[in-house]
Amino acid sequence: MARSAAAVLSGLLLLGSGWGWHLVRVADASMQRTDAIPSSGNEDAAGDAGEAMTLLLVGMDVRTGLTPEQKAEFSTGDADGVLNTDSMMLAHVPADGSAASFVSLPRDTYVEIPGFGEGRLNSAYARGFAEAEGSDAERRAAGAQRLVQTVSGFTGLQIDHFAEIDLLGFINLSTIVGGVEVNLCRATSDPLSGADFPAGVQTIGGEDALKFVRQRHGLPGGDLNRVVRQQVYIAGMLRNMLSTDTLLDLGKQRDIVEQIGSSMTLDRGLDVFDLAAQLQGVQPGDITFQTIPGLTPTRIDGADVLEPPAAEEVRSFFSTLEAEPAEEPAAPEEPDGSVDPGSVTVQVLNGSGVSGAASTAAAALTDAGFGAEAGNAGPTDTTTVSHRTGDEAAAALVAAQVPGAAVTVDDELPEGTVALVIGSDFTAIGQAVAAPAPSGDEGPPARTADDASCIN
Repeated sequence: MARSAAAVLSGLLLLGSGWGWHLVRVADASMQRTDAIPSSGNEDAAGDAGEAMTLLLVGMDVRTGLTPEQKAEFSTGDADGVLNTDSMMLAHVPADGSAASFVSLPRDTYVEIPGFGEGRLNSAYARGFAEAEGSDAERRAAGAQRLVQTVSGFTGLQIDHFAEIDLLGFINLSTIVGGVEVNLCRATSDPLSGADFPAGVQTIGGEDALKFVRQRHGLPGGDLNRVVRQQVYIAGMLRNMLSTDTLLDLGKQRDIVEQIGSSMTLDRGLDVFDLAAQLQGVQPGDITFQTIPGLTPTRIDGADVLEPPAAEEVRSFFSTLEAEPAEEPAAPEEPDGSVDPGSVTVQVLNGSGVSGAASTAAAALTDAGFGAEAGNAGPTDTTTVSHRTGDEAAAALVAAQVPGAAVTVDDELPEGTVALVIGSDFTAIGQAVAAPAPSGDEGPPARTADDASCIN
């Protein structure tokens, strides 16, 4: 979702000085506000929401401010579906501000919309707007609240804040940053979006930026490829905004922040200064982009949609965003030389399902000087080295023969004995375990903001 995500982070990541704080005051003063966060239907399923922040970022399919010539140039079409949310992302920022995780929510994802039954995610805002009464601002707030409730129910997360930007704001912001360098694996052309791009590395900006992030026809993965394009464009904008050229150009910084302020709408509770402070140390390598895994293209009631996996799988995926950052794994202990292989007995147990794997591995370990015996274990995917407390050096000696194997403690083992359970990831003694092959229904792999590999 290359509009509001880039806009929110871009201005905030320029805050390294008093000038930066002045700029965020300028942006905050000009941003519109709306009552986007509902009082119900927006709860954290796990009940562990804390100081971390989850924002729903929305690119609105609004043509307001575009001239007829711009509508034709940018292939936006007429104002039909003016209230559809064209692109959406969740942005999660941990309490310590050490990173930012973005997860794209494809517009065609088939979800439960509170009060309306199932439908495409991008219709939730419009349904809430149409149902509401009152002024245009009140009805827009109702649309935003219905979208927040829909996303919260789908993901199991509490949505803390909401931000949206319109088409014209995205076009202007793309122009200010001078375009973004992208790398296309193959040439693409789509008359519906106006996209027409050659293969290879190229700089895309201005009018082409909107065409680039809107194209889905002619791409092998359709809407899933489109959200990857949106992620890549956000990443490129962030790289540009954190570049020396931008950080030393006060005029360009001011133009960026003024554009963000004039084209964004935030919920009333989002304190721009708090968010800016929380994100001050984030760099491109700390920013990751993902898409919901397991989405399946299908047709329901004559409409092309993306059907998500089971609800528990979706919520399990999103719960990882709120998990505390994992501690850096300890480096495998190097054999300290105080243990001789001949003093170590290795029980080699075959859980790989490959006949003879334990016998072959035991023979190789014997050749390496260990005492080894073969046996069988229950089926397992993971090769594991187990040892008794106090036998860490012996276990390190065995683990060095199988790089990448998991190492665990098992005090049921005899002193001086190490168990090597061979899983389906086992390759051979002296070789690293094999990485698991990706399943066909996983989403695109996570990218960081400094990833320049080619995309569709």
